[in-house]
Amino acid sequence: MMKLMLVVGFLATVLMVQTTMARPQNDVEVLEYESDNIGIGGYKFSYKLSDGTTRTEEGVVNNAGQENESISIRGSVSWVAPDGQTYTINFVADENGFQPEGAHLPK
Repeated sequence: MMKLMLVVGFLATVLMVQTTMARPQNDVEVLEYESDNIGIGGYKFSYKLSDGTTRTEEGVVNNAGQENESISIRGSVSWVAPDGQTYTINFVADENGFQPEGAHLPK
């Protein structure tokens, strides 16, 4: 489970870094932020930024306390590219790996 969480965290960071590097560096404000995470069980969070970036994510613990305990994560990230196009990636990360979907991604 820890490996999956690290991979998801890494991929999310890469997406955000690429998004940030792809456009001019202007001041960006957090317009909305919600988080529900007490450190045990599942979690969820979402945010919306003034540059059009949005992100939501929810993690659910499966088979808690069992040998086959795992976490399933569902989420979405959207951003506005320099050409004005909005891109969205919906993803699932679970025992089957990271599974992104988006109109701009190859099938």
